[in-house]
Amino acid sequence: MNKKNNITKKTSASANVKPTFSFAFERINYIIMLIGIVLIIIGYVLLTGGGSDNPDVFNDDLFNFRRLVLSPIFIVAGFVVEIYAILKKTKKEEE
Repeated sequence: MNKKNNITKKTSASANVKPTFSFAFERINYIIMLIGIVLIIIGYVLLTGGGSDNPDVFNDDLFNFRRLVLSPIFIVAGFVVEIYAILKKTKKEEE
């Protein structure tokens, strides 16, 4: 009978302990990730357009600076920012 009381005491003590919950990243990491996503979206928006209504007429706007240079820079920069946000150490890891 004494064993039974010890078991109930252990389970009741562990029932009062609340599990702690923490995110994988801190707030700053999520903000940096959001900035990276915005850069990627801007890059893809800069890629749009340049089509032609008439299939017999070629539109040279397909090869302009915005589509060939500027939008890939935004897209690559967005992915670099995302990688940085994932690899950035949190305060918990530095201690």
